[in-house]
Amino acid sequence: MKIEDYAVIGDMHTVALVGINGSIDWLCLPTFGSDACFAALLGIENNGFWQISPREKNFQVKRAYRDRTLILETEYTTSTGTVRVIDFMPLNSRDREVIRVVEGVAGEVAMEMQLRIRFDYGKTIPWVRHLEGGGMIAVGGPNAVTLLTPVPIRGEDMSTRADFTAKAGERKSFILGWHPSHLEPGPRTATVDEALSRTFDHWTFWASRCAYRGPWREAVIRSLITLKALTYAPTGGIMAAATTSLPEFIGGVRNWDYRYCWLRDATFTLYSFMTAGYFEEARAWSEWLLRAVAGDPSQLQIMYGAAGERSLPEIELRHLIGYENSRPVRIGNAASEQFQLDVYGEVMDAMHLARKSGIKTDDQSWRLQRHLVTFVIDHWQDPDEGIWEIRGPRRHFTHSKVMAWVAVDRAVKAVEQFGLEGDLPTWTSVRTLIYDDICRKGFNSERNAFTQYYGAAELDASLLMMPLVGFMAATDPRMVSTVELIEQELVQGGLVQRYQTDSARHIDGLPPGEGTFLPCSFWLADCLYLMGRLNDARSLFERLLSVRNDLGLLAEEYDPAARRQLGNYPQAFSHVCLVNTAYNLNPQTVGPAETRSVV
Repeated sequence: MKIEDYAVIGDMHTVALVGINGSIDWLCLPTFGSDACFAALLGIENNGFWQISPREKNFQVKRAYRDRTLILETEYTTSTGTVRVIDFMPLNSRDREVIRVVEGVAGEVAMEMQLRIRFDYGKTIPWVRHLEGGGMIAVGGPNAVTLLTPVPIRGEDMSTRADFTAKAGERKSFILGWHPSHLEPGPRTATVDEALSRTFDHWTFWASRCAYRGPWREAVIRSLITLKALTYAPTGGIMAAATTSLPEFIGGVRNWDYRYCWLRDATFTLYSFMTAGYFEEARAWSEWLLRAVAGDPSQLQIMYGAAGERSLPEIELRHLIGYENSRPVRIGNAASEQFQLDVYGEVMDAMHLARKSGIKTDDQSWRLQRHLVTFVIDHWQDPDEGIWEIRGPRRHFTHSKVMAWVAVDRAVKAVEQFGLEGDLPTWTSVRTLIYDDICRKGFNSERNAFTQYYGAAELDASLLMMPLVGFMAATDPRMVSTVELIEQELVQGGLVQRYQTDSARHIDGLPPGEGTFLPCSFWLADCLYLMGRLNDARSLFERLLSVRNDLGLLAEEYDPAARRQLGNYPQAFSHVCLVNTAYNLNPQTVGPAETRSVV
């Protein structure tokens, strides 16, 4: 199946990917970063899946989320009738649960269920035994998974199977729950119907708080719900995506683990939540950010685990063949050990935005930010791995220098606008020094454009951030010519590539080939808006909306030629940018592009 053939359900601790064929092919338990017990997404059926579908394979499918929730409803119509499968994860349960309800809608449909649990990312076959009263329990090491159902089940071919009939008006439930293997499962405090009702009420109430009014409201709400689903409730950390190793190029090696929290997403995410009226989520994210980055500025990482974990060693899972044979499959992310100067600017910008928005921070927070600025002043002239986490030599990336400028600029603003204590003369002087350095070394006069790194001729879509962070007006002739050249050289099928991948090996140390990058495409729409090209901006935004799947979900990249999504999924940053651009282009609102550009 294509990536966009999957839906996502979740409980703000973890998520499951449900295929249009009724198969859950990806589920990490008990949290986002835990080992997967269903890993068929990255391998084969023997790596774990859970499918409930009609026995007759020539069926028609229609699916949708129930109203503004994460409750998925899939209807299968066969030659004998129609059946509905309702998939959801109840909230606030002690143990993580996935509940699947099969409802007969019309006629009579022969159904089948197959459950193949494989712990340790599809590697470990569990010990399985039946439970009194119906169902089974599977145990492997620290993990235990139970299946509770009134439907008779049987063991077959190292899996659990069931055959049953769904008649009109009948309902049958299947409850899959995780608990630590050394403990008994927690008591169930609600019936399936009660859990479904509570889950529906929670999501509809949460969605009703959305302050966005105007065009694209449903797209905005769906993106916000997706962001909420990717939020780890205990800490407020927001996962970049729910998956690992979904390829940026089918058959390629650009396969990374995105089940972590990137500092780079901080400011954009704060804007998307706060402009939509979700101040509690914004506050939780900013508090997570402060906890994660606390410590020596020299040890700042670009990403952390959901609870702020720092150790994210990267290893390859050689027993998995990868999505559509795209190897390697990786868990952990070695980019966490890179030096990326731009994240210091993102942290300072996020804290500046939180301060402007009335999110209270203490003196320790400002002390930490002062240390970050001091580090930037001492190291802004150093080369780094850049925003795209290159696995090649360090360079003086233009975007990185711009974000170093942002770090110092926001420190200046903190003194000027909020009266905080700081070395204003030094900071102001360094801010000017960095600005002049970028304009002198980052601008290629022969190309009449800012380029990817100092002395380069190549373009980079990260340069679109320059007006969005207030470094340079979008109408500045140098910026106008840069944007126009990006449109000429990096736009493919109406969407934006990060950089020219046909020459990527010497830049990022990897073989060429990837899709267009959706966040960069949203940035271009924002820049076009700031340049006054409103029709072009709106046209690009509508093009971006068109590449969502039928449920409104986006991955990280898109292949215009193959007309399919690429990369990890669903991608938080893509949905964050969708929300922000919708605000930017809405004539009834002042969006982040405008407010952030003038800080």
